[in-house]
Amino acid sequence: MPRPRPVAVAAATVLGLALVFVTPVAHADDDPTAQPTPSAPTPVDANDPDLQLPEGAKLAPPKVLDIVSVTDGSSSEDASADDGEERHEESNSSVTYALQSDVVFPRDSAKLNPAATARIRAIASDIDARNVTQPIRVFGFTDNLGSYEHGQVLSKKRADAVYKILSGELASLGNDSHSFQVRGYSEDYPIADNSTEAGRKQNRRVEITFRPS
Repeated sequence: MPRPRPVAVAAATVLGLALVFVTPVAHADDDPTAQPTPSAPTPVDANDPDLQLPEGAKLAPPKVLDIVSVTDGSSSEDASADDGEERHEESNSSVTYALQSDVVFPRDSAKLNPAATARIRAIASDIDARNVTQPIRVFGFTDNLGSYEHGQVLSKKRADAVYKILSGELASLGNDSHSFQVRGYSEDYPIADNSTEAGRKQNRRVEITFRPS
């Protein structure tokens, strides 16, 4: 049975007409890769009578879209655990650190490399400085090689390993009241093309997502 995929809905107002665009999402909760369209895909005739609101119609409520900043080194050939997170996404509503599994874990293993602890410690410091009160999400993902079930077990074990270090570091900073959501999603929600090794490398990751207060 096909696994359902979430969708993201964005509303924009063009010349007084509420338009709704529905775009497939390739991410567990929020879509960090979706980019706003810089201009209308087709020319718009401002005098077109079809653009006029019917009598009695009302505009949809205005909606503020997230402005997302992304720093991505996940495809770097010489990335190391000492270099920092491989992907960092930040918007006005959430922050995501994506740790590339090939960098912080041995192949097909859920044992963190020693250098990875320093990276997670830095992320814990960022969470502590932002006074996060919402649950922190630690989600693991794999590529599409091997069985789905194996990927699900491995991605969850890797998420658990990152969670244990992260929660311990936060406790050492004097804040052990955080709640967490820890999950493994196997090959679901890829952020790159699984038909190439470069894409699969980016898909093998553990994401830490939180909402600043």
